[in-house]
Amino acid sequence: MNLSINPYFAAAGLLVFSNVFMTFAWYAHLRNLGDKPWIIAALISWGIALFEYLLQVPANRIGYTSMSLGQLKIMQGVISLSVFVPFAWLYMKEPLKLDYLWAGLCLLAAAWFIFRGEAA
Repeated sequence: MNLSINPYFAAAGLLVFSNVFMTFAWYAHLRNLGDKPWIIAALISWGIALFEYLLQVPANRIGYTSMSLGQLKIMQGVISLSVFVPFAWLYMKEPLKLDYLWAGLCLLAAAWFIFRGEAA
């Protein structure tokens, strides 16, 4: 029984988890460590980012076996916004903005252009 995972799905799954860590590393300190010196926030963020890299590097290596560099980058952008919007809304308590929808639609268009050759 062969349980190999499609490289597109493996890369996307790892990138989703990678982006969760990176989003927290980049932005959670604004809410949680605002009263601490920036160096403390930076060191904690670097610690969180280590886990991001432990997922992101294998994700890109797996993805690159089936996707071009441009496809990987666009996939990363779509996933990044897909993780960021719920983070901003639910964790940071930012209001949802229609601009997120427009940005998402632009990224979907970018994904269509970069992946359209794959469907042929």
